[in-house]
Amino acid sequence: MANANDGSGRAPVAIVRPTTTVTSGVGVTQKLVTAAVAFGNLMQGTFGPQGLDKMLYKSNGETAVTNDGAKIIAELLVKHPAAKAFVQLAEAQEQACGDGVTGCVLVAGELMREAGRLLERGLHPLVLVDGYQRALSITLDHLGGSTAPVDEATMVAIAQASMAGTTADVADDGLARVVVQAVKAVTQNDGTVNYEDVRMTKRTYGSIHDTVLVRGMLLNTALVLDRLPRSIDSPKVLVLTCPLEVETTTREAEVEVESTEQWLAFIRANEASLAAKVDSILQSGATAVFCAEAIDPAVIHALADNGCFVMGALERPVVDDISRATGAHLCDHLDDLEHADLGHCDRLVVETSEDMDGRRERVRLEVGEQTGLATLDVGGGDGVAVEETIRGLHDALRSVTVAATTNLAVHGGGAFHMVASLAIKEAAEQQAGRERLAMEAFARALEVVPSTLAHNAGVDRLDTLLALRAAHRNQSSDNGVGRTGQVVSMADVWMPAETLAHGLELACETACGLLRVDQVISARGD
Repeated sequence: MANANDGSGRAPVAIVRPTTTVTSGVGVTQKLVTAAVAFGNLMQGTFGPQGLDKMLYKSNGETAVTNDGAKIIAELLVKHPAAKAFVQLAEAQEQACGDGVTGCVLVAGELMREAGRLLERGLHPLVLVDGYQRALSITLDHLGGSTAPVDEATMVAIAQASMAGTTADVADDGLARVVVQAVKAVTQNDGTVNYEDVRMTKRTYGSIHDTVLVRGMLLNTALVLDRLPRSIDSPKVLVLTCPLEVETTTREAEVEVESTEQWLAFIRANEASLAAKVDSILQSGATAVFCAEAIDPAVIHALADNGCFVMGALERPVVDDISRATGAHLCDHLDDLEHADLGHCDRLVVETSEDMDGRRERVRLEVGEQTGLATLDVGGGDGVAVEETIRGLHDALRSVTVAATTNLAVHGGGAFHMVASLAIKEAAEQQAGRERLAMEAFARALEVVPSTLAHNAGVDRLDTLLALRAAHRNQSSDNGVGRTGQVVSMADVWMPAETLAHGLELACETACGLLRVDQVISARGD
């Protein structure tokens, strides 16, 4: 790329590589729209309860089978700049709400498709942007009037809707109720809830219906001593971050021993030091000790002889979780140990099972109603199916958390999308300018959600949309597209209003951002 010759006889000045290409005008629109539509088409088949899975074959030879939009997009190697904007869109939706990624991408792709048609007819991009933003404002206003408060039944329905189409989608609502119980278990007294307080672990045997909630923690680690207690009722939990062994010097040192008595005295001093540590622990009343550092075997045996359960060399995050779950204070030195530092637990149980790799032990900490953490013990094997089940449960957990935090839910199945689409079309009729065309395009783009649900269920898109519009014209605002693709009442199908609002805002923002682009400058020349 160089400037034109000014007639002075001087050569043009090159400011970019000779291979750089610059695309302007209609060509820019075609590039961006084509990439956006392709991205949306890629995700359409996975949407809804009848969506199918995609098998991802990675460059390292690993495979994954999933219909989770966030997982699929995260694994794609995207090169096109417009497609990368959609990747960022999906990441933002996943981080904020944990669900609704596929629907968000579909709406954004359809907005770009509609924009491409209008731009070819001569509509200015900024007119399109203005119309889209007006339509979004109308959509969010109607969303505020279509929400309902959240109760336990609504949260169960939200969890079921979030797991629809995944391997976690079972015939009954058992898994959904387990997820709701987990959210309620970690809800604070002030009503705040953090989904990160719910852990998930694989049982590696049984079926998905064996999934249970543990109001506490599960530790998948082998015991260092077989005669440790296998069950303790109401243990007092001590959590240490200091080692329980003879401390060594930070610098290399040699101890010169000239006689047997000196050697025995040296050994007795070490034994006395370890015995003092054991006495400090026993005097505190602790009956279950968890340590982030190493523990001397003599200390383990001594504590086991006194009926204490001991685990050492745990990872620091695990120790932190035990502290949060049981309410124990992290103790950095035994000299600072007090009885008030101990945590409480209803029961400690060591579970033993046999699997393909041999004997497997797990430590179950049942804290009770006052736990700071909860764990979903997911039944099933240890393969791809269980990984997909955990992803479905995680999405349901995030959705229920959002609903419990905001206390607002809206009907699913594309019911609200049709409500907003009709409202935008009515508002567009009052517009005299070209913004009306953009608003009508936004309304058509919203209909991609019920349209895709119908298509994936194997029924005709157009017939379903016509039936859904007629139902809403007849004041049936809770009607949507059901599992069979038919227009039915969505009275028992809910989704968090915040997830829907955030997804629509991101989709509109991404589309408007791409529509403001007037040139594509490619250093690669493509």
